[in-house]
Amino acid sequence: MKVLGIDPGSINTGYGIVGRGPNGSLIHICDGAISPGASLPIAERLLKVSEGLREVIDEHKPDAVSIESVFFAKNVKSAIILGQARGAALLSAAQFGLPVFEYAPTAIKLAITGYGLSDKAQVQKMVKLLLKSAEGFKKADASDALAIAICHIHHCHESVTAAKVRLAAASRPR
Repeated sequence: MKVLGIDPGSINTGYGIVGRGPNGSLIHICDGAISPGASLPIAERLLKVSEGLREVIDEHKPDAVSIESVFFAKNVKSAIILGQARGAALLSAAQFGLPVFEYAPTAIKLAITGYGLSDKAQVQKMVKLLLKSAEGFKKADASDALAIAICHIHHCHESVTAAKVRLAAASRPR
């Protein structure tokens, strides 16, 4: 399984792909950021984000996409622009027929660090440890995207394990 995590933004959209190895280990496949430039009009930035994500999807062929869900923001204008960047990311995934899974910021932090209110530095440190990376990642946005991908892989693993337990319990003779 390969999961593309996306940390959307109109100035920097982070992406990261994480796979699960045969022994269950996490495998870092790639990471980066699409940075169209703040001087471009928003429509052009969104187009560049969408094009960049489609290139990543076409090259690496992930099985699923995970993205941070909408959260409440104090600045309405920033929240709208973030929503537009999320829309560009969702459109890119839909164009390839990929399933999209959304996770709240606290759920992502909980899956990565064990604490839903962790700060960015704690999340980045744990992503580095989980992926056994001696080096850092290209950008903070890329590290956040990897965290979102790892969150989905953990969630899937927990769901499969729970389903196996239910199946085993249901198939026991009474």
